[in-house]
Amino acid sequence: MVSAAEQQAQQGEIEESPLLTVFRKEAHDTMLNRINLASAFKLTPQELRVEIENFVFEYAQERRAQITKREQIGIARELVDDMIGLGPLELLLEDEAISDIVVNGAHQIYVEKRGLMQLAPVKFRDEAHLLQIAQRIANRVGRRVDTSSPLCDCRLPDGSRVNIVAPPIALDGTSISIRKFSKKAMDLKKLASFGALTDAMVRVLEIASTCGLNIIVSGGTGSGKTTMLNALSGLIDPRERIVTCEDAAELKLQQPHVVRLESRPPNIEGKGEVTIRDLVKNALRMRPDRIVIGEVRGEECIDMLQAMNTGHDGSMSTIHANKAREAFIRLENMVAMSGFGLPSEIVKAQIAGAVNLIVQTERLNDGSRKITEIVEVTGMTERGEIGYQHLFKFVPMGEQDHKVFGRFDACTERPMFLDKAITYGLDKELLQIMREAMDANANAGDSEDDSSDY
Repeated sequence: MVSAAEQQAQQGEIEESPLLTVFRKEAHDTMLNRINLASAFKLTPQELRVEIENFVFEYAQERRAQITKREQIGIARELVDDMIGLGPLELLLEDEAISDIVVNGAHQIYVEKRGLMQLAPVKFRDEAHLLQIAQRIANRVGRRVDTSSPLCDCRLPDGSRVNIVAPPIALDGTSISIRKFSKKAMDLKKLASFGALTDAMVRVLEIASTCGLNIIVSGGTGSGKTTMLNALSGLIDPRERIVTCEDAAELKLQQPHVVRLESRPPNIEGKGEVTIRDLVKNALRMRPDRIVIGEVRGEECIDMLQAMNTGHDGSMSTIHANKAREAFIRLENMVAMSGFGLPSEIVKAQIAGAVNLIVQTERLNDGSRKITEIVEVTGMTERGEIGYQHLFKFVPMGEQDHKVFGRFDACTERPMFLDKAITYGLDKELLQIMREAMDANANAGDSEDDSSDY
């Protein structure tokens, strides 16, 4: 049982005693003066933890400090985390229920836990301490953050995405935003068990991957795009050669034949930059069976579409868009950023020829994440627009006990990629899945056919 006082402490409602604060600072300063850093860093993290626990215990006896054994162990851990870890962030990173960590200056840290944002009961000592940890994060992946380069995108060793903004850009102190990813690999079946999609949708996506469809995962910030891309990439045949292109390496592909490429910012002289577009262009020369781009956000879009149109079937990426229909507009706008000045009808034709499926992810009001649309591109319409039809669509039906509930409707019996499924002997199974899903709709109420064009 956790006491009321401990619960309040965990929620950040009460402050620790001044005695403990003073002892922590003095122990930290004394340890830095006494310890041989060269020898300390040769120890394993566990050995270092034991050494520092012994130091804190002896120092507490020296000072005759009135602190408990538990508090001593806690201080020892903090000292170790400061030396070789990420300071007060370590405890938050270990909590698997936390999905986001945002640091707003040294004394304010928020976390998103089970879909809700709340104040964390930890903080940095001061701005210098916070900036030191931010620089440690950046330096680990060969990047830097300082007054001359105050913006930095990087990653943690576990693949978690990190954005750092340092003064003078950040007016109230260094800001760190961490998007954590589950330590356990998420596949589509596991996501289905969480209610993010149905078993029928899982099997349709498995067939689509086997047939080599080019898939774009679309969604807003925090909607689960990277998690879905990781799950979809798990469907790729282990015999295929995959090249990934990312700003900060987040994808965790399980296949044996994977080449991972990561972009690089310019150095202090403004040279040496390697962009996502450079990576995509180079990936085409690496004999890939599939190219997976972590996120398309600019001029590299034209190169991705060309790759999808030149034999690299089954390629995947993510983009930011609130609806599947808006994903087509985003793709067209990003092609315009490449500077080629292509006519709109040519760009639309290229998108229609390259992209086969849009998988739309969304974070709902209750913090849950679902696949709200699976949209299939059907080609160009007579009006010169991108034609598409919904295969599946999530229909919200209300909210109960702060949880959104609804149903997943199948919207057509005959997907356009049925012809490709015939090649792999999966056409009959695909038809049966869609018919059974449509029959399930009839039991829950008729749903409209959402076929449309953009």
